[in-house]
Amino acid sequence: MLKIGEFSKLSRISIRMLRHYDEAGILKPQSVDSVTGYRFYGEQQLLHACKIQTLRQMGFGVNAIGEILSHYHDIDAQEAYLQAQKEYLLQKQEILKGQLRLLDSTMEWFRKGGINMGYEVTLKTLPKHYVISVRDVIPSYSVEGLLWETLHREMQAQNIPQNQSAMHMTVFYDGEYRESDVDIAVQLTTTSLMNVKLPLRSEELPEVTYAGVVFRGPYEQITQVTMAIANWVAEHGYDWDGNYFMIYHVSPAETENPAEYVTEFCCPVKKKK
Repeated sequence: MLKIGEFSKLSRISIRMLRHYDEAGILKPQSVDSVTGYRFYGEQQLLHACKIQTLRQMGFGVNAIGEILSHYHDIDAQEAYLQAQKEYLLQKQEILKGQLRLLDSTMEWFRKGGINMGYEVTLKTLPKHYVISVRDVIPSYSVEGLLWETLHREMQAQNIPQNQSAMHMTVFYDGEYRESDVDIAVQLTTTSLMNVKLPLRSEELPEVTYAGVVFRGPYEQITQVTMAIANWVAEHGYDWDGNYFMIYHVSPAETENPAEYVTEFCCPVKKKK
């Protein structure tokens, strides 16, 4: 039998956490002195403590650990728990990468004085053009890639060739920034109208004048880009005039390095009367 302090040293779990695990029911002492209240553990419990520590290091919470340990001899159940945790951690990793990129771009923004941060706003006209597109409401902006997958899959299934010089664009139809349920369309330019089946659409779109910024690097800097455009619009006497859109000159489909992205953020405008 080991006193709680001895067991703490051998298991490398603090006394505070051992008491917490006792209360949670995942690692109870083998016996408790009825007079002094001292907790005693058996040497064989060290293996159980090791399992708990390993799961904690994987990021599982106490409740999840209790659930996993109750299925410890079910290999399939164990694998399912671990796979779910892996997917969760990968999602967190992507979020952290995005936050780090935002920190870098914001520090650069501060160094360059804020507001325009060297972004060059240009007034351009996109001529009348034809597109093939998929439009849908998706859970969030971050899963836009799902629509691109649908677009390319359907084009292949309907035997529609892709023009190698086609522009890749996304149009945002919501009248506000949304945390979820985002209404967007992904588009490829084509040389003419095409005979397609849903969910594909073939459209002729009118000429549009827009204030745009071409920027290099991750998408987390879009807030600074929109600030630069808003400042330009106010200074040059323009009004907003339609749904903003993005043109992907170098996208995630062409590089896995966000630093190599080249994107054009476009806001349709018209001259104030």
